[in-house]
Amino acid sequence: MSIWLAQLAVDRWRLSNGFTRGGGADAAPTVLIAETAHGPRIAAVNHAGREAGARSSMMLADARALCPGIKVAPFDPAGDLALLEKLALWARRWGPWSALDPPDGLIVDITAVAHLFGGERRLIADAMAAFAARDLSARLAIAPTAGAAWALAHYGPDGAILGPDDDAAMHLAELPVAALRLDPDVLTVLRRLGLKRLGDLDGVGRDALQRRFRNRKSPSANPLLRMDQLLGRVPEPLLPVVAQHAPLVERRLMEPIRHRDLLDQVLRDLAADMARELEGRGQGARRLELALWRVDGEVIIRAIELSAATRDPAHICRLFAARLDGVDAGFGIELLRLRASWIEPLALAQRDIESAAEAHGTSLSTCIDRLMVRLGAGAVRRPVPYTSHLPERAQRWQLPLQPEPASQGELAFHQRPLKLLDRPEAIAVLYATPDGYPRAFRWRGTVCEVARVEGPERIAPEWWRERSNARLRDYYRIEDERGRRYWIYRHGLAGDGRGDLPLWYLHGLYG
Repeated sequence: MSIWLAQLAVDRWRLSNGFTRGGGADAAPTVLIAETAHGPRIAAVNHAGREAGARSSMMLADARALCPGIKVAPFDPAGDLALLEKLALWARRWGPWSALDPPDGLIVDITAVAHLFGGERRLIADAMAAFAARDLSARLAIAPTAGAAWALAHYGPDGAILGPDDDAAMHLAELPVAALRLDPDVLTVLRRLGLKRLGDLDGVGRDALQRRFRNRKSPSANPLLRMDQLLGRVPEPLLPVVAQHAPLVERRLMEPIRHRDLLDQVLRDLAADMARELEGRGQGARRLELALWRVDGEVIIRAIELSAATRDPAHICRLFAARLDGVDAGFGIELLRLRASWIEPLALAQRDIESAAEAHGTSLSTCIDRLMVRLGAGAVRRPVPYTSHLPERAQRWQLPLQPEPASQGELAFHQRPLKLLDRPEAIAVLYATPDGYPRAFRWRGTVCEVARVEGPERIAPEWWRERSNARLRDYYRIEDERGRRYWIYRHGLAGDGRGDLPLWYLHGLYG
């Protein structure tokens, strides 16, 4: 069963503001706008707005030219998606699982379920009544495949039912090609070819369409694949929505508490309960929210985010201790609730060096968490590797809670020094030939005689970022007579036509 919530954004805005359908403020022309590079653009419009001439994807300035008194509200796609996810879980009353069909649709598997409602007609009538009771606009259809159900819900009669014994190709032949869920550019190509209905595709050979769209790998860009999915010739994978229940523990107190030592004691009990809950799930918390209900009804919320998943009660209590300073208990706190709103898998493992260090409060992740609580999340950063051959660009700094960027490919580097200078320092080098390795060099007023040398390692400039006259580098690993090791490079080659004689720089130190 396909469910199309054509007015999802408008209905959500209307219900969140307490308006009834067609009454009150909803009777006035209203549009939901999204900010774009060219100015506000209409993302959704209510019924009164459509009658006034406003349309989705229209610029707000054009809509105001047609209706100067049109009302404006912000478009919230994240809120709409959250509502759609809740509706997907709620829609499982009609089937064992449901899937999202963003941005405004649901797919419910009703295989072998219709007889529980007295047949498909009564099932779809029950679903229509349920959405009407929630004051949501919905169009529904039932078909043997998700593609056929989607096509009927969007372009067929409301409440259409296509049985497994019906000829799907014949019943769907009069629907427009847009019922195949194709990209706009593909629909434009099909219309230019004179293919406006699904039945028109039968008059064109598969080989001709295959040649025309052979480079289209995405299902939404391949009309043949979409047609096969619609008719059930090839399977269409769907991702069911699975409810995630956030671990939650609470304490209801017989007597309200006002003192900090009692609050810390209850917090320790909550942290221990949360640790047992997470351990039973094989998970750890990355974000924890502590809510405190006062006697007068006010709720105080404190939240922490962790750099690594944990379920250590002592660590959780230490982090919350700084957040509870200055909490006004009023006439007392009677209820405390601890909720893990962000969890990650954390398997049981034998204690190692890191876990032993964490027990003593010296773990790196523990240190990061404490610094973030004291200084703020924006004051702590960590280095992460970055795909670049140039040593000074091979790492970047980011916030500790942000995930590491996906690697763009493994780069096989030669041995790098442990210490890189902030800026390569110029040195004076004596060498036997223009392209030979150095014999001695002067750095910071000291002459170093070269005893051993290894190299060169040639690193070309990043041509897509630098000017065309950028010069390459030849790196050498140098050891002097005292055993000190350096990383130096020659900037450019003699006669390369990109500057004067090559210059030498010291870039790093070993050991």
